[in-house]
Parts: sequence; C-alpha cells; structure tokens
Amino acid sequence: MQKPDFNTEEVTKIIRGRRSMFVAQFKENDPVADSIIEEMLENANWAPTHKLTQPWRFIVYTGEGLKKFGDYQAEMYKMRAEKNGTPFIEATYQKFKENPTKASHVIAILMKRTEGSGIPVMEEIAATAMAVQNMYLTACAHGLACYWGTGGPTFWPEAREDFGLEGEDMLMGFFYVAKPATDNWPAGKREPIAEKVNWVRE
Repeated sequence: MQKPDFNTEEVTKIIRGRRSMFVAQFKENDPVADSIIEEMLENANWAPTHKLTQPWRFIVYTGEGLKKFGDYQAEMYKMRAEKNGTPFIEATYQKFKENPTKASHVIAILMKRTEGSGIPVMEEIAATAMAVQNMYLTACAHGLACYWGTGGPTFWPEAREDFGLEGEDMLMGFFYVAKPATDNWPAGKREPIAEKVNWVRE
C-alpha cells in the first residue's frame, strides 16, 4: 500500500471543530440519510484495536425503532423505580420516552470482550471509545448535530441481557444523531495544553 498523502490542515480542522449538540438543538422530522450513518459506522470500524479484537458493536435505532427504544427505556425506568423504591418522576419518564424520537438515529454503543484474548478491559474500552470518536468526527464533518450520552439504560444491570451482554461486556452509552436546527456551530473551549504536559528531555 502506498503511503497516504494526508491533508494535515483538514485533519486538525475537523478534530478541533468537533462539537456536541443536544436534543434541544436537533431539527426534528428531517432524517439523516442512512448512507451517512453507514459511513460513520465504517469509519468507526477503523479505530485502533490491540490484537485486532475489534470490540465495538453497534445497534442502530431509526424510524419506528426510535419509538421502540424510547418506550423501552421509559418503561425500564418506571420498573426500576417500583422495584428499588426510588422516586418516580413523570418528567423523567417522558424525557426517556420522547427524546429518542427527536433524533434521526440513535446508536447503542457496546463493548464485547473476546474470550481468552488476554487484552486488558481498559484497552477494549479505549478502543471502543476511539471508534465512537471516529463516528463523532465523521458526523461533524457532515455538519450534523450529535452527542454521546451515558444516561438511561447505560448502567442499569437489568438492561445487560436485553443488549446481549455477558461477563465483562459493557454498554457504553448511546450516540444521538440529527440534522441541526440552526446554522450556528457551537464554540469550543480548552485550557492550554502546556498546563497538561510535562516534557522529559534528559
């Protein structure tokens, strides 16, 4: 394979221009083309992965699937409140039910372990996170609104079986994608990198 001729200015531009945009900033009822979602997933598949375990798995909800997912997490929230004796908040229930339907696509992010691989769990989590970053960059390059959230079923033990998780497998949240309701791109902010780096030269 010939060495690629990368455009470093464009690479830097998309990395530093990546932003999260949330449900309130979504343009509803104007779906993103599945072909763009497929491009995002294909780019996710090229994340770094030790021993090529490729631990990332994705479930894509769109169309009526968004309502199915919203109903699922809302009803599980209600069930957990009843089972655990915790407060049931109607507004939270409705948020769980309705927010997915405001997106074009919601992508569940799963980390699946390869039995006997010997790869530390941390490395598999990191690989899956890098796959999500590839999706993030691709979505933003297309001018889409998107964010990675870890609410809802992400940490609910009752959801593990529903997502086919076993052992050290993990549900790592949900990636929401939509067209933005505005042409205004969010501003970014970072503290200087010099405050976060130590150089050892001798």
